[in-house]
Amino acid sequence: MTSYNVAESNVRKTWLLLTVFLILIIGVGWIFSYVLESPGILYFAVGFSVFMSFSSYWYSDKIVLSLAGAKLIKKSDNPALYRIVENLCITAGLPFPKIYIINESQPNAFATGRDKKHAVVAVTQGLLDKLEKSELEGVIAHELSHIKNKDMLLQTMVVVLVGVIALASNMFLRIGFYGRGRRDSRGGAGAILAILGIVSAILAPIAANLIKLAISRKREFLADANGALLTRYPEGLARALEKIAQDPNPLRKANSATAHLYISNPFRGKQAGSWIARLYSTHPPTEERIAALMGMKV
Repeated sequence: MTSYNVAESNVRKTWLLLTVFLILIIGVGWIFSYVLESPGILYFAVGFSVFMSFSSYWYSDKIVLSLAGAKLIKKSDNPALYRIVENLCITAGLPFPKIYIINESQPNAFATGRDKKHAVVAVTQGLLDKLEKSELEGVIAHELSHIKNKDMLLQTMVVVLVGVIALASNMFLRIGFYGRGRRDSRGGAGAILAILGIVSAILAPIAANLIKLAISRKREFLADANGALLTRYPEGLARALEKIAQDPNPLRKANSATAHLYISNPFRGKQAGSWIARLYSTHPPTEERIAALMGMKV
């Protein structure tokens, strides 16, 4: 599959994600509006879901950068990093992205932005301090491959939409409990619908997270392969992944909502061993990624 095919596939997945998001929110809103005999709840659900869908498209990258504590830098702040990004962008045929630095000792990186003209590459200070030039080039090439494949929009929107679904579901549950008296007056049918509404509100966030996890891990393998082809040196990225995975430093602002954006799972120690971290892990095993890279012929 070519990068063009992957990019087109990710555009379709983005629209599918938006559609499923709208259906989840509106569906739960309709159930509660029927149970509580309040059309206003449905109108609110429709308006809220539409507003957040468009907001996630336009502003999800800013939200992610804020969550990561990333700061925009200029060329004068790190000329060497700028030269690496410039050279790789020329080779990949991509516009130069904005570059952000995250003041964290753990080596890691991610890409975000709604399209290649509004792309961002964010790297931690630890990545700059601990990787050799060829390894850093491999990581940057990986992130630029995400941009070229249009992975970053899909990945970034998931962060916002999953959080919004959890928030909306919690709100609907509260509305349902507050409206219990009116619901009980409708008899058996109302009680059944009420139970259905509560179950839907509980399951909606789970369904949203399954959507998040269903965004295939093959994205990372493909970005690894494309990045290696871009630098013509798979060993550089392979060594970088090994160093990143072995680094013991925690990412202080790591959370399950944004973990899938990073080139490697940002959780360390007890964080990585917790059931929540394992549940939300969207990265293939590092050993498999390294083996795939070392088996490449470029």
